[in-house]
Amino acid sequence: MSTGKTGLVVTAHPGDFVWRAGGAIALHARKGYRMKIVCLSFGERGESQFAWKKGDVSLAEVKGQRQEEAQRAAETLGAEIEFFDAGDYPLHTTPEMLDRLVDIHRELKPSFVLTHSLEDPYNVDHPEATRFAQEARIIAQAAGHKPNPDLSYNAPPVFLFEPHQPEQCNYKPNVILNIDDVWETKRKAFEILAAQKHLWEYYTRVALNRGVQGGRNSGRAMTYGEAYQRIFPQIVEELA
Repeated sequence: MSTGKTGLVVTAHPGDFVWRAGGAIALHARKGYRMKIVCLSFGERGESQFAWKKGDVSLAEVKGQRQEEAQRAAETLGAEIEFFDAGDYPLHTTPEMLDRLVDIHRELKPSFVLTHSLEDPYNVDHPEATRFAQEARIIAQAAGHKPNPDLSYNAPPVFLFEPHQPEQCNYKPNVILNIDDVWETKRKAFEILAAQKHLWEYYTRVALNRGVQGGRNSGRAMTYGEAYQRIFPQIVEELA
């Protein structure tokens, strides 16, 4: 049953939304949120190691394979997905892409935005995606951009999902999400990404580690977790 609430995920590559935010996507979709993923690239160059090892394969073929995998993974998690085809390694967005993401913000009115860490010395596509997501969020709130007196604006909280090596990215999570109820769904989405089999077990271990930390910090039993870093202050009525 739909709640009328929504969530937006802005990801550089297909694998990123599965490994790092698949639990959040599946959990909120199950709760009735409309979850939309904006995938800036197909991960055709830097995120498709196994595809290229086959040899005698074209860029178009790899892009097609990754698009099909990403579409299936999104559907498995309960989300819709839109591809911007910005390319990867390097990822370069355009003014037209920015305009489209602003329109998505205004149409979707997300309850929250999920995207990459602010820094990542191993993959500059990731902070570029974050910069792009932040710029669109800001512009979407500007009354002078495509003025419409009937339009209402929102400033959704932004949560940064966990990078591959958090300690190298100045990443300090302050939210751990319990994903026990949707872990099997997230794992199924893992197994769709055949071009990245080497990461299936790695991100299973990450989820288990965050589950242990979540249990210790909450005093409630949990097995699997996802870590997030919230950018903006949370507005509360009391601290308890």
